[in-house]
Amino acid sequence: MSEPYAVPVPKGYRVGRWEVREPIATGAFGSVYAARRTAGGPELPETVALKFLPTGTGTPRQLAHLRELVEREVELYRRLRQPRLIRMYETLTVDDPDRPELDGATVLVLERAEGSLAALLTATPRPGAGPALLAQIGEGLAQLHRAGWVHGDLKPANVLLLADGSVRLADFNLAAELEGTHAYGPAFSTPDYTPPELLWSDIGVRGRRIRPSADVWAFGVLAHLVLTGSFPLPGATSAARRDAAAAYARGGEELRLSPDLPEAWRDIVRSCLTRTHEDRVDSETLLRRLAAVAGTGHRGLRLPRPRLPGRRSRRTAVLAATTATVAVAALGYGLAGWAGPGTPGPGSGRVTAATYGAAELRTDRGVPVRYRRLIVDAAHDCVQQEVTPALIAAMLKAESDFDPELSDPDAGPEGEYGIARWTPSLLRWWIRPDGLPAEQTPRPPLTPEESIPAVGRYLCFIEPRLRQDLPGDRRVLVAAAYRTSTRKVNAAGGVPPGTRRYAARVAHYLKEYTPAGKK
Repeated sequence: MSEPYAVPVPKGYRVGRWEVREPIATGAFGSVYAARRTAGGPELPETVALKFLPTGTGTPRQLAHLRELVEREVELYRRLRQPRLIRMYETLTVDDPDRPELDGATVLVLERAEGSLAALLTATPRPGAGPALLAQIGEGLAQLHRAGWVHGDLKPANVLLLADGSVRLADFNLAAELEGTHAYGPAFSTPDYTPPELLWSDIGVRGRRIRPSADVWAFGVLAHLVLTGSFPLPGATSAARRDAAAAYARGGEELRLSPDLPEAWRDIVRSCLTRTHEDRVDSETLLRRLAAVAGTGHRGLRLPRPRLPGRRSRRTAVLAATTATVAVAALGYGLAGWAGPGTPGPGSGRVTAATYGAAELRTDRGVPVRYRRLIVDAAHDCVQQEVTPALIAAMLKAESDFDPELSDPDAGPEGEYGIARWTPSLLRWWIRPDGLPAEQTPRPPLTPEESIPAVGRYLCFIEPRLRQDLPGDRRVLVAAAYRTSTRKVNAAGGVPPGTRRYAARVAHYLKEYTPAGKK
């Protein structure tokens, strides 16, 4: 290690089913290491990031502070499952009296990213995929705010990049849950990304009052930095820029937006960086504007509000369980400089529509390029590990041979349509996380943009409702339940007889589409 690590862990050290490999990053209180799996089934990845937090050592005051941060993080992970947050697979406690510096430490087992935005910003030239990057960051903020949380420390070091070019927000030990219009969080933040109203705010017994608008301000600063390489307020140092922000809030300083900032983004940045929080754009409006200017489209991702259908049908129709992935925590995970030059990701020039999600979905087996992003994002919208891009692709191949125009009006009372063979009255329950009213039942043709995300939501609902003792590949069992129902699969003790040919096709294509090392 080239720098002292807050929690030094030797290579080869084992905790749970994981073996520590190389160090990734460190912060003031905790350290992150790459690790490989030594046991366990295919439901867990082969490599992860382990974040060690020394909650078992230190002074009582230090312990109380660290435990509060850890509990805050873990609570958010357990309650929020969203596609723009890095997955947490499990938490562990080190039991090793022979190593007092590690004994009692909390270990978060996290999805391993490939780089951070902070590292990417050190590259020359600036990331060419900046607008798409920012749209994904805005999506993550909107997800948090809808769920009633404030991030509290959005900055480039806390935005992680996966190998497929997608973005995940990180660092949630300063996150706070809203109580009405405010949340109460620790009195820490990064000055360059802190709105003026919080720079010298009062700190009460419960901490500092913070609003979602604080994250919107931070986004405005970050967007200006990503697109121009400079901060929107003058000053050669962080302290000078902090003073400029305070002067700006009082009306004594102006924003100095760079001439390099594209015209389409100037209004967006200004709407984030208003003098008062009341005038700031909200994250939902921001997300819609980002989708328009970045050309990404906008899929509304909402926490589910269950509305049960009046009757059971071929695919059990109830609202899906919550969507995907819980987040990585901050103490160093996502620090600038962590990912070396050439790390694949947005702006590297190597992630395209044809290679999107390549770590999880083969690029050479005929999955149509135009559906790759829909398939990968639909899988990432689910926390269940069995719901993978390869599984969704295999099911679409088995259902329709990727034919978006499929029409089978004789398949049941309503017929089945589109790339995933939905019946219209069932698709309405899954077309959005909160469903559609009966009067808005979609009519054929059913588009891939409607159908594929709905598959991910439904599979996410199915998996935990299958018996845990069922034999065979659980991913194939999930597909069989999609084709019939969880009740029929559970009753049959596996794939129902009438579905075995379909299940065999899914199994074949699942093997075809899964990258080597992921099987």
